[in-house]
Order: sequence, then structure tokens, then C-alpha cells
Amino acid sequence: MSTTVTGIISREKGAPVEQTDIVIPDPGSNDVIVKIQACGVCHTDLAYRDGDIADEYPFLLGHEAAGVVETVGDDVTHVEVGDFVVLNWRAVCGECRACRKGDLKYCFNTHNASKKMTLTDGTELTPALGIGAFAEKTLVHEGQCTKVNPDEDPAAAGLLGCGIMAGLGAAVNTGEVKRGESVAVFGLGGVGMAAVAGAKIAGATTIIAVDIDPKKLDWAKEFGATHVIDSSQLSGEGEDSEVVAKVREITDGFGTDVAIDAVGIMPTWQQAFYSRDHAGRMVMVGVPNLTSRIDVPAIDFYGRGGSLRPAWYGDCLPERDFPLYVDLHLQDRFPLDKFVSERIGLGDVEEAFDTMKAGDVLRSVVIL
Repeated sequence: MSTTVTGIISREKGAPVEQTDIVIPDPGSNDVIVKIQACGVCHTDLAYRDGDIADEYPFLLGHEAAGVVETVGDDVTHVEVGDFVVLNWRAVCGECRACRKGDLKYCFNTHNASKKMTLTDGTELTPALGIGAFAEKTLVHEGQCTKVNPDEDPAAAGLLGCGIMAGLGAAVNTGEVKRGESVAVFGLGGVGMAAVAGAKIAGATTIIAVDIDPKKLDWAKEFGATHVIDSSQLSGEGEDSEVVAKVREITDGFGTDVAIDAVGIMPTWQQAFYSRDHAGRMVMVGVPNLTSRIDVPAIDFYGRGGSLRPAWYGDCLPERDFPLYVDLHLQDRFPLDKFVSERIGLGDVEEAFDTMKAGDVLRSVVIL
């Protein structure tokens, strides 16, 4: 029998979100219904609302979520009723060409629920990142559920489902930061701040945080930054950027071992590119818009060596990484709870988008 719950949808491009009734069907054979306890407000949800990702309205928003498994399909073996889980949007299939090569983090055929959630009039909903967790309950594939220690605060645990894991993984997994290395992070939203924290936990000894907001630069020190650069009044582009000069000054004139662009616009991309030491690694985890183009002289690309890598979901494997970082947080070794800036109600999502755009939070988290 289907279940009707309250959820938050985006009905049309750019329009304010709506709180309405959502119909959850009985789970398919490998699906589960999760009772949502908390869900972070991520920039990706705003991008769905504004039509920057797809045009498959209406969207059921929300995806950085934690909750408890309530109902399971007949063939579910991965989780059981009562399990505390973090939802993920990379439920690897194990069968595609990437999985067969052992590159599970690049799975091309990740699993989603076999049935559609709908409005009460039968209109099918597109769940954000295949999850749709701004709702009292949601329907996902069993592989989208990762069991973690139930002692964790759901508001903190859910943030591993997207942005925090993306930034953390950009440093630890994609950038492969090692003990004693130097790292620069450009852009200090939730993703960039998680990259700072990831660089610290990986053992970097010089961590440079760059942003235009002094408040975020102060926050970055709490997450592990050893140096900060206020780029709001600095000029120049590319290799001639004053930001690049300051990064090199901090690193004895050489540049960093790893540079992470957590914004995804060309000024920060170029700053990260030129802030590297020769043969340094650059990671792009900020998502560019559909019209952006990378523009650097080919000789600079060739001559500086090293590697340039995009970070998809921080190259994470949820089954490996989510339990690990929950446990590290419970051991007071990773500051996951510090990313929770405020706790809000389901009806406060639209206001939370405004707060996020103003740069006043790392994460607003909906508590259900």
C-alpha cells in the first residue's frame, strides 16, 4: 500500500519551492523506504530548482540525508529494517565497464529506486540525485543506503551524502594529499571547507585557504587552515595573479603540492592551476556552469607537469568512506558536526537557499 508524506518540490524553473503531499509507492524488490531524520540544504538542490542541472520538473529536492530504514523490498539483503543509514547517489552496479575494471568510483550505471514517487494527482517526481530527501520518507535502491554508527547525530551524518564528502574526498582521495605536503583550497563554502579539513586529516602541514569573505577565512582556521588569503582586494589573472604570488610566498616561492578549486569558475581555476609547484596536483571539485571554458596556454599546461583531475563525489566509495568518517568524528578526529550551521524545519528550505547564497552558513540542515 502506498504512503502519503509531506515533502518539498520544485515545480518549475526558478519558482519558490513548495511544501506538498508526496506519494511513496510500495518498494520494488530491491528498494527500501527510509524515514528521513535530517537532510542538508546543498547548492545542488538550488541548482535543480533553477534549472541548471536538468529540466525534468517537478523535482523532489534534498539528498544529503540520514535516516532509518522502515520498509524493505522482498529481495533486499544489504540493509534491514531499523538500520541507521546515510543516503548516497553512487550505488555502484558492479557490472559496468568501470566496475569490471575495478574503478567502482566511476560506475556508469549507479542504482536508483525501481519505482517513481508522485504527487497525489499521479504526476511523477524526479528525485534530486536519485534520492529526494526533503520529505518525511523517501524511496531509494538498497545500494543507496550506507549503514553507519547509530550513535552519530543524523544532522551531521547526512552531510557525508554529498558536499562534505565531495570536498573531503577531493583532498584525500583525488588529490592524494600526503603527510607533510602543502595544499591550497580556493573557495570556502561547505565543499571547500571540507577540503581544508580533509587536508588536515591527511597530514598536510601547510594548508592555505583562499576566499573573498573574511568570515569564512576565520572559519577555515577552525577547520585546519594554517594560512589564509583574502582575495577580495587582490588583482591580476592567471600566473600574474596576486593570489598566486601570495601562495608562492607562503611556500618558499615554489607553490603547493596540491591545489583544489572548490568554486568552478575560471578565475579560481587559473589560480589553482598556477599556484601548484612544478609537477603538483590540481583538483577541480567546484562544478562549472554549462558555458565555462578552460583557457590556459598549452605550453603552461605541458610545461608545469603534474596532474589535473576533476573530483566526482570526491572519488568516494560510500561503503568504505561514510562509516570511516562517522567513526573518526565520534573519536573527535574529524569535525563533521562543525559543518552544521543551523537546524531548520521542512518549510524553511526556500529561506535556507537565501541564507546559503548570502554565505552565512556552511550547511542549513532540515530536521524531520
